[in-house]
Amino acid sequence: MVRTDPLTVNTSGLVQALFCSKAVELLYSVKYLVFYRIDMLKRNHSLIDRLIIEFDQILATACPREQVKAHRPSPADEIPENDLSRAERSHSGGLMRVNHAGEVSAQALYQGQALTSRSKQVRQTMWQSAKEEIDHLAWCAKRLDELGGHTSYLNPLWYLGSLTIGTLAGICGDKWSLGFVVETERQVVIHLQGHLEELPKQDLKSRAIVNQMVEDEARHGVTAMEVGGAELPAPIKKMMKISSRVMTRTAYWL
Repeated sequence: MVRTDPLTVNTSGLVQALFCSKAVELLYSVKYLVFYRIDMLKRNHSLIDRLIIEFDQILATACPREQVKAHRPSPADEIPENDLSRAERSHSGGLMRVNHAGEVSAQALYQGQALTSRSKQVRQTMWQSAKEEIDHLAWCAKRLDELGGHTSYLNPLWYLGSLTIGTLAGICGDKWSLGFVVETERQVVIHLQGHLEELPKQDLKSRAIVNQMVEDEARHGVTAMEVGGAELPAPIKKMMKISSRVMTRTAYWL
């Protein structure tokens, strides 16, 4: 079986046309009119307003028309770029694409849970975690550009799937929703630690980003447990591992 270099796959035009068509361009024109109304409400958002905000986040996160902005500087900004072979850049690009796709999913998961949570404290916790996940998203995207790579063509699929899961978890109740976050972050930390072992030793910029992500994700899991998360049943944890494996193996190439 011939393995295709993930940095040289050239199907961007086809996939972007599939997921981010001209209809999205129209939606971007409409969204600014909608957000003017929301600002007039002085942040006292109704459920409809929150749904509109979530839809805007889908466009910004899953479709690359609008670059997300980090709230914190990237840990890689002050680190010089080392020379990497083509194979090393390709592998680092594949791993950072997986990490970026994971952050797309994390955004959707937190937003779906915040949207349906019954507790103001839990909603605020979810929004704060989502804010830090935006940093991860922006850092990974920037690093992918530096490596000459691309974000996953399936980001809209990852986003919508995770948004659905997050919404359903929130409907089940805050303790299970938070428990889902705890287990997700636990698995993410293990996944990122595996990437630290796989990344080329001289790719210090990617390694700095992943190290900071490990620290943040671990903290998110601890916070979710502290505010009332429950331990999930073993079958649910196993299903989460299987679905995560499918996403990571696919996003490495696509």
